[in-house]
Amino acid sequence: MMINKQSLLTYVYLLVYVSLSSGVILYNKWFLSAKYFNFPYPITLTMIHMGFSGAVAFCLIRILKVVSPVKMTFNIYVTCVVPISAFFASSLWFGNTAYLYISVAFIQMLKALMPVATFLVAVFWGTDILRCDVFLNMVLISVGVIISSYGEIHFNMLGTVYQVMGIIAEALRLVLTQVLLQKKGLTLNPITTLYYIAPCSFVFLFIPWYFLESSGMEFSQIQFNLWIFFSNALCALALNISTFLVIGRTGAVTIRVAGVMKDWILIALSTVLFPESTITGLNIIGYAIALCGVVVYNYLKVRDARASQLTSESIPDRAVKDNGYFASVRLTLASLSGTSIGDCTK
Repeated sequence: MMINKQSLLTYVYLLVYVSLSSGVILYNKWFLSAKYFNFPYPITLTMIHMGFSGAVAFCLIRILKVVSPVKMTFNIYVTCVVPISAFFASSLWFGNTAYLYISVAFIQMLKALMPVATFLVAVFWGTDILRCDVFLNMVLISVGVIISSYGEIHFNMLGTVYQVMGIIAEALRLVLTQVLLQKKGLTLNPITTLYYIAPCSFVFLFIPWYFLESSGMEFSQIQFNLWIFFSNALCALALNISTFLVIGRTGAVTIRVAGVMKDWILIALSTVLFPESTITGLNIIGYAIALCGVVVYNYLKVRDARASQLTSESIPDRAVKDNGYFASVRLTLASLSGTSIGDCTK
């Protein structure tokens, strides 16, 4: 009976994650779109998310003391948290700006490039090796995305560039998280992650906001609705927390399946909620090809992770190292399926 309850709880977590993830992305698209709420300031919106999340995390840790802070030295903060926050802020900035130019459906199709970017960055950084089978999957994914882009009716080069830059920044963040934080032996839960990352990301976002958006914002024309702004930031915070709960409770394969479901749900819902977002047959064919490559790539990574875990069981001296590697693979796979924290505020 206990197993059934635990399984049910896992499915509830997954349902909440898929619902929140899809809802936040559609909410942000509606929020930023000139045809709907008309708040075309993606950096400002992201700063609101970061400021709200950081404030909540501060209250939970410093005032209510629900969660204990980790031991964070100045050296770790400067060498680890700051660069990770910089790429995190960049991925949010570029990813949210893309919603001004291209549809939600096409953005989800472009996100299939995440494994390609993560793999190439990992190889460059020395945390992964260039293998023929993985490289062929990268080619397959790239071909699928190219076909999908060719079939996009409302193709916009600027929006596509923004989204690709966001993907690259997110890949850099993931690899840096693996290289820097795990080498320091630092483990962050959802609240402590927001506590350290959100304020620093807010500062990094302030720089482009000052030069790109502050001078052009006309506050008299902004439709300020406290409930809409608050509910949007609250949904982003809830998604951040649910994401880490799902990652901690399920395996990489389960997260991958949930991510695929979320992508298809988003593509379908976006065409219903935003009539201007049309999908062609070539879009679907290209995305299906790319998705096949993503699934095969994730299978290879999960297989490698399981082999690493078996090795750790047979060689006790390497247990800590192998378990750290397995955790990093789970983190990477989580991001590929759309469950990374970078995706939470987009």
